[in-house]
Amino acid sequence: MSDYAVVQVGTHQYRVTPNTIFDVERFDFPEGDQKEISLDQVLVFSRNNESQIGTPFVSKARVICEILGEFKQPKVISFKFKRRRGYRRKKGHRQRAVRLQVKSIQAD
Repeated sequence: MSDYAVVQVGTHQYRVTPNTIFDVERFDFPEGDQKEISLDQVLVFSRNNESQIGTPFVSKARVICEILGEFKQPKVISFKFKRRRGYRRKKGHRQRAVRLQVKSIQAD
């Protein structure tokens, strides 16, 4: 089995392996030439079938990711309706997200 890690980004947790592409909630990342970010909140780290479980995070473990871009997720419709009252409310919302690709998983 290959290396993997479970990282926490915001309030969500993701199981990632090298070269995995995943989408996370939008966060403030530096604009410009730097397209790399280090995720330090590693909950579980596994290499060669040996796992390290953090309390709550594994010390000196990090996941290096490349920022592929920012985008909007598909629209979510919120619709309220009460029958025979003429009451209808419709709202739409598109959440912003960031797409990341894992370059490496490091543990010192």
